[in-house]
Amino acid sequence: MGEYGRIKSTAGIGTLLAEGIGDTIRVSLTEAPEKEIPVCYSILQALGLRKTMVEYVACPSCGRTLFNLEEVLHQVREATKHLTGLDIAVMGCIVNGPGEMADADYGYVGKQAGYIALYRGREELNGFMKNKGSKS
Repeated sequence: MGEYGRIKSTAGIGTLLAEGIGDTIRVSLTEAPEKEIPVCYSILQALGLRKTMVEYVACPSCGRTLFNLEEVLHQVREATKHLTGLDIAVMGCIVNGPGEMADADYGYVGKQAGYIALYRGREELNGFMKNKGSKS
């Protein structure tokens, strides 16, 4: 029921807030009340009304992705989740990655087999960096 409650709350509250209706939100879950607060913050963040956490952008995995994108995204999230207010992109390939992550504050982009590039905005910070597994 928890996931369904989150989806239902997001659809109902999100629609109202997107229309500019309301200035207070509350969700009701069949879980401990303190689990409701992060849901509210997530709704506000998704609508661009309040930034309380890092916003992550990741491309869908394709044949050009040369590392485990899902694993790397998880590791990047764990290492950066305290950096409130930033947009961080994790992109699998050099073909579309730099364009798709151009609006992010920081980016992690696959370059070629075993190498990645780190970006601050649109500026590449390092040329090629060895990707030692996905722990880079």
